[in-house]
Amino acid sequence: MQQLSIILPAKNEAEGLQRTLPALRQAYPQAEIIVVNDGSTDDTAAIAASHGAQVVSNPYSMGNGAAIKRGSRAASGDVLVFMDADGQHSAQHIAALLAKLEEGYDMVVGARDASGQANLHRGLANGFYNRLASHMTGHCIDDLTSGFRAVRAEKFREFLHLLPNGFSYPTTSTMAFFRSAYPVAYVPIPVAKRVGTGSHIRPIKDGIRFLLIIFKIATLYSPLKLFAPVAIAFFLTGLGYYGYTFATMHRFTNMSVLLFSAAVIIFLIGLISEQITNLTYRRDG
Repeated sequence: MQQLSIILPAKNEAEGLQRTLPALRQAYPQAEIIVVNDGSTDDTAAIAASHGAQVVSNPYSMGNGAAIKRGSRAASGDVLVFMDADGQHSAQHIAALLAKLEEGYDMVVGARDASGQANLHRGLANGFYNRLASHMTGHCIDDLTSGFRAVRAEKFREFLHLLPNGFSYPTTSTMAFFRSAYPVAYVPIPVAKRVGTGSHIRPIKDGIRFLLIIFKIATLYSPLKLFAPVAIAFFLTGLGYYGYTFATMHRFTNMSVLLFSAAVIIFLIGLISEQITNLTYRRDG
């Protein structure tokens, strides 16, 4: 029988853990429960310990991804389940993830519906991520950024060096599994309202993160699928501009040269990125 480890990254989640941990212990009394205390200033560590969870404490806040990595290294289970400590994810839905995992998948993700998104603008952003990632991989991705997932520990640890310390670890791990031909499945799950302070809209910070995740999706899977269309767009723009200037002024202008040069450079960067990506996922032996 496979050993189960449940990992909860937690930063100032004492209130949420009061509700989440008893339900987990009741549903999975034999499971290893690990709470990664990410530099909390409240009673997160004490609450976790009082409910029998193994506590891994960071001396300062390192980020959600860093907590996931530390929890994964500390876990002894063959199967890892990651879930939020704020009460959004329910212990009763873990069984659906594990059942799907037993069908031969290496990662199963709990997919949220529209009501499970923090707010409208994040829901729209996540919908865009899902469509872009589905295009890049050729597989239907229902929820790229969900943190509620079950994975096979051995496979997940192969990619710990790729995971960022911030909040985009779900994106990175999902794309890494697809890139390495490890089967991924999605199970629809409802999401409860989080306990404690809700999410706030930060247009500049969230906008920058939006762009970074888009580039991360592309570069983690197949950079040429991003760079090639951009290069073609520059080339066609240069060709069209050259046709216009030749017809009106009988000239080949510097702008046309710049656009053609940009197209070649972008395409070559895509080729180099593709080779780097291949080397990143190479595993000798």
